[in-house]
Amino acid sequence: MKDNYREFKEKLSNKRVLVTGGAGFIGSNLCETLLEIDAKVVCLDNFATGKRENLSAIEENPNFTLIEGDIRNLEDCKKAIKGVDYVLHQAALGSVPRSINDPITSNEVNISGFVNMLFAAKEEGVKRFVYAASSSTYGDSEALPKVEDKIGKPLSPYAITKYVNELYADIFHKTYGIDTIGLRYFNVFGRKQDPHGAYAAVIPKFVIQFMKHESPVINGDGTYSRDFTYIDNVIQMNLLALTTDNKEALNQVYNTAVGDRTNLKELTQLLKKYLSEYDPEIANIEVKHGPNRAGDIPHSLASVDKAKELLGYDPQYKIEEGLKEAVEWYWENLGRGD
Repeated sequence: MKDNYREFKEKLSNKRVLVTGGAGFIGSNLCETLLEIDAKVVCLDNFATGKRENLSAIEENPNFTLIEGDIRNLEDCKKAIKGVDYVLHQAALGSVPRSINDPITSNEVNISGFVNMLFAAKEEGVKRFVYAASSSTYGDSEALPKVEDKIGKPLSPYAITKYVNELYADIFHKTYGIDTIGLRYFNVFGRKQDPHGAYAAVIPKFVIQFMKHESPVINGDGTYSRDFTYIDNVIQMNLLALTTDNKEALNQVYNTAVGDRTNLKELTQLLKKYLSEYDPEIANIEVKHGPNRAGDIPHSLASVDKAKELLGYDPQYKIEEGLKEAVEWYWENLGRGD
């Protein structure tokens, strides 16, 4: 168990926590951590994007329950939430390009599924509903850093769905009294993030390509920048949101990030540096450039002041430390890009 997780053990030990999308990248990491601090974990996943192998280390744990179901089905939501104290709602169809290609399914999963889970949580009387929001909510706002109460117009169907989640959470609190916290994730990366598929995130995708001695393609000239956020910072935020005793902290949304930004040129240089420690030939691989991607915002940088003030958030990983750990995980688990 990580030392900085010990403080949460007293509050969550023997508590029953539902993680929707628990077989996904973020969800499976949350499941593992919760089990480490002696919580009882229920995972709800339909395996549309989640992977069974992400649960292989915990599937035999007596405190872990897997329910294969779909958040678009209210009965599945009610079954999963039975007897649950807390909810970490991670289930969603991510990816801006995916939502542009198929807005109907993104809407069904991210909005209808979200409302199903909120309703089931309200009916069951859960103590707190913490959900994955998104930095895409900032839309066309050019202000930097991004501050929670200043957003622009959404630039993609995905961004619309995640903003609607925040509106529904607010209304459910005001109407039904359920306590919620939304976490606006900023470009999360780390162990278990899928490097394959059409909608793979940039870091795992580039890692695999470098390991195969292929040239990654940067969308645009490489100056677009992001607040890349290592998975352990995200885990800390979820645990803080679940356990905070600060009433002022509830029914709010928070940037979940580091408060620093890296452009894509810098990112590829760091990846080459860390990967070449395992394979020196990677240092010589050239990077290619393609057109900018529809729906992408040029720059993203979070203010994390609100999370620090109200939740006591203290991000432990800058991008360099996070990338080193992520690269080590990919090399050990995927070898030369297999």
